[in-house]
Amino acid sequence: MQDTENRRPPAHVGWRWALIGLAVAGSAVAFGYVGGWLATERLSPKKIVDSLEANGGAHPGYRRNHAKGICVGGYFEGNGALQSFSRSAVFAKERTPVVGRLAIPGGNPYAADSSVPIRSFALRFDLADGEQWRTGMNAMPVFPVSTPQAFYDLQVATHPDPKTGKPDPAKAGAFFGSHPETGAFLGWAKTAKPPASYATETYQSINAFYLRDPAGERRAVRWKMVPETPETGDGSPAAGDTDYLAADLSKRLAAGPLRWHLIMTFAGDGDPIDDAAKAWPDDRKSVDAGTLVIDSWQDQATGPCRDVNYDPTILPKGIETSNDPLLAARSAAYADSYLRRTSEEGHLPGAARPKEAK
Repeated sequence: MQDTENRRPPAHVGWRWALIGLAVAGSAVAFGYVGGWLATERLSPKKIVDSLEANGGAHPGYRRNHAKGICVGGYFEGNGALQSFSRSAVFAKERTPVVGRLAIPGGNPYAADSSVPIRSFALRFDLADGEQWRTGMNAMPVFPVSTPQAFYDLQVATHPDPKTGKPDPAKAGAFFGSHPETGAFLGWAKTAKPPASYATETYQSINAFYLRDPAGERRAVRWKMVPETPETGDGSPAAGDTDYLAADLSKRLAAGPLRWHLIMTFAGDGDPIDDAAKAWPDDRKSVDAGTLVIDSWQDQATGPCRDVNYDPTILPKGIETSNDPLLAARSAAYADSYLRRTSEEGHLPGAARPKEAK
């Protein structure tokens, strides 16, 4: 979904942030069911994507979620620390080219960068043997809901009222009241203060996956990209500036590459593997697997990320999906959105370009 803002106490803030935040957070995940279509009375990728489009508006040629973004390029420098845990070549001591996309949640490609408190980072690792690893990460600790059905119900509950252009507080309140699993996300959203730069954010997989080692043993993990760039200032954009994220990125890259560390966190006994709405304890074992280096950007209308479907279930040998129902749902819904936008005339018409760095 799309749109977000934050504020303070439970009733007023929680709801507002949630309305948008949840819908926004939903950004990273659109649902359906494995590979496709179910009986008409059940959810389908089409039904989920239709709900996202209804909330974000009709914008032919654009992604139905995370519509506003920018292409980035670079490489991942593996350090070998995970080679005993995964047989994937991406973790070897070598460079793997990446095609990425930084974006904000929501289906409106002309939305103000401040309209949502979440940023996203999608990556495609192109391994030397022809395999690929695709991942879509978000700058938040947990997902608001646990199932595709709950996500769809959230979209319906936060659909903008035609009269006000905003979600109906009563409908949204009823949804949150009947879904206690949203508590962790709402608690984070009340105090979240997104920085005015893509470069200083930590992006998380949220869903869990498995690493399979050379001997065949597998271990559940979640990962995150942690920036080397320190956050400065209060994170506020200049007054009236609606497109500061792309401009900031362009300026930073003109001065040199940006770097993130891929931190792989291993689940402990009893940790929820198939529920993205639940966090893991902070003391879990973590391994720094290498450094992501981003050294270039391009407009999404003409850049290499334009036609990439960042399906998180496209994985190389050595990384496997968990049974989290959101993963199969994301895959199916992403495919539906991809087919829609790439078949529409005027793909990415009038795409906004980053303003020249001053």
